[in-house]
Amino acid sequence: MIVVTGGAGFIGANFVLDWIAAAGTPVVNVDKLTYAGNPANLAPLKGDARYVFAHGDINDRGLVAGLLQRHQPYAIVHFAAESHVDRSIHGPGEFVQTNVVGTFSLLEEARAYWNTLAEPAKGRFRFLHVSTDEVYGSLGSNDPAFSETTAYAPNSPYAASKAGSDHLVRAYHHTYGLPTITTNCSNNYGPLQFPEKLIPLIILNALNGKPLPVYGDGKNVRDWLYVGDHCAGIRAALAQGRLGETYNIGGNSEKTNLEVVHAVCAILDELHPAGAPHAKLITFVKDRPGHDRRYAIDAAKIKRELGWEPRERFESGLRKTVEWYLAHGEWVRGVTSGAYRQWIASNYAAR
Repeated sequence: MIVVTGGAGFIGANFVLDWIAAAGTPVVNVDKLTYAGNPANLAPLKGDARYVFAHGDINDRGLVAGLLQRHQPYAIVHFAAESHVDRSIHGPGEFVQTNVVGTFSLLEEARAYWNTLAEPAKGRFRFLHVSTDEVYGSLGSNDPAFSETTAYAPNSPYAASKAGSDHLVRAYHHTYGLPTITTNCSNNYGPLQFPEKLIPLIILNALNGKPLPVYGDGKNVRDWLYVGDHCAGIRAALAQGRLGETYNIGGNSEKTNLEVVHAVCAILDELHPAGAPHAKLITFVKDRPGHDRRYAIDAAKIKRELGWEPRERFESGLRKTVEWYLAHGEWVRGVTSGAYRQWIASNYAAR
């Protein structure tokens, strides 16, 4: 049995589905079900005795303590986080509460639970913390990619809150001996991603003939990681990672935002042609404050130590992603609710 936090979100849900398919062992999923946490993401597990859902907040320490004592997991995989930079600019308080205070609460309960375990269970236990490359700040066009020893320099409230959570996890290992592992990933994409993020936003706007908003000059660079590859990297880190270590997980696929948008449009022109090329909908909008210019991950450590590397090329992963959204209209309609439309209006209308 493992406990997953935030397992109804994009990466968490993909991980739960992959875990049960690959490992076959039970999962307890603790999720608050905020706007991006969607029970429909885990519909394939309905009636599966290996999947247990617990609706709750990781800040509810009584809930967390009860789940740990009842289910006796050998690992906690911590995804639960507010994760959208634009939302953190509009409302940073929620990011501090979930990402920093929530991680602290979870660490405290994990430590208390771990201290009750006898060997060999105590020696087997792991706390795996899932983080982001955004904690490292921004790179120049010729700078080497982020490694695990790159100094932290977060530039958004989101990145700062994740950096704070990373530091807490590190401190709990070095101070208390809690067996932690941290992973820092690059930009994920794939099925089940809430359409506030670039790729699903562009897919859905294009399908509806709406403008495709591109911040600034569109030349901000990100390293794109297919979510299935990310899940495999987390499983490898959990199974083989050295305690107290950090592993960067990247896709080896640096692309500008404009390149990504044009790639999505080209696939849609082929699979869902409109009266004109979808790229005609591209609209440049005012850049967001503090927009980091480039992220890139050096994933040599996880390849060297754990044998992991991405299997998907960006082109193949993107095609799978577009095909998934085209085939799952009901899921899309379910998540693009009034609240989602209000968010899009508040974030883009004034740009």
